[in-house]
Amino acid sequence: MGDTLDERKKRILKAIIKTYMETGEPVGSRTISKYTDLNVSSATIRNEMSDLTDLGYIIQPHTSAGRIPSDKGYRLYVDELMKEKEDEIEEIRNLMIEKTDKMEKVLKQVAKVLASNTNYATMISVPQYSGSRLKFIQLSRVNELQLVAVVVCEGNVIRNQIINLDEEMDDETILKLNLLLNTNLNGLPIQDINLGMIARLKEQAGIHSGVVATVLDAVAATIHVDEEDLEIYTSGATNIFKYPELSDKSKASELISTFEEKQQLAELVRERMSDTENTGVQVYIGEELPIQTMKDCSVVTATYELGQGMHGTIGIIGPKRMDYENVVDSLKTLKIELDEIFKKKLE
Repeated sequence: MGDTLDERKKRILKAIIKTYMETGEPVGSRTISKYTDLNVSSATIRNEMSDLTDLGYIIQPHTSAGRIPSDKGYRLYVDELMKEKEDEIEEIRNLMIEKTDKMEKVLKQVAKVLASNTNYATMISVPQYSGSRLKFIQLSRVNELQLVAVVVCEGNVIRNQIINLDEEMDDETILKLNLLLNTNLNGLPIQDINLGMIARLKEQAGIHSGVVATVLDAVAATIHVDEEDLEIYTSGATNIFKYPELSDKSKASELISTFEEKQQLAELVRERMSDTENTGVQVYIGEELPIQTMKDCSVVTATYELGQGMHGTIGIIGPKRMDYENVVDSLKTLKIELDEIFKKKLE
């Protein structure tokens, strides 16, 4: 995308974006000539800005002489111009760590620290399991007409499932079903348990196929995450009132509702977590977001990992003119700190 721009256009675009981040006002050519070392006239800058407008990187709001970045312009800034910034892992280290044994307190503290340091709204999801393998399944008798299936996955995630029987099952049959299930499923990634495998196991179980089906339902439930299961902590939602483009009464009300109800945030997190190839920092600008109420925002996210197939999402929500460099650095710092904190807690 950046191949269509020469170096001067890139520098002018960067100057427009940085100036707009600071002021929130449309940027004119005279302003750019004062704040850059381009050593070219306002007329030349005007021509370059005209080209950037034609290419869709900046837009002219209303009848103003100034320009503001478009989503395409922000995207180029994030993808191309921020490559100059080296990783600096230092700023928030001492602010974030609270000596606490509870993951919830650590995560809530992370959200607060991010909101305080960036002046934007923040969110963080409680870690979920993915890519888990089955460790073992144990069928045991509860009473004459009930069994309990204990399903244990990596990370010692445990799911208990009561199975109601039509008639009593003897110990030898229970033993055979345990052998059938564990021989075929131990060490297998849960995602690899497909319909063909389920059909084969049910066929081998014969008249007890219903028991096998119930156990496999319990296995699937072990990693199933729905809106009620996915817990998200937020902080700094009122920071959006600091930015005029987001403080319009109806827009602000919709955004606050999004933070309070959290269903749409959960959808964003699930979409983020499903992208296993991009676990670093990701930036979503305007229309790239799946949340209608956030079309005037940018969201920067990162994945933190706890090992054992557990990972969660950290996110920062602000205006499109957010300070991307500071936000990206903050997220990278916190991602590393979270990884270290939870690594120590899990040892």
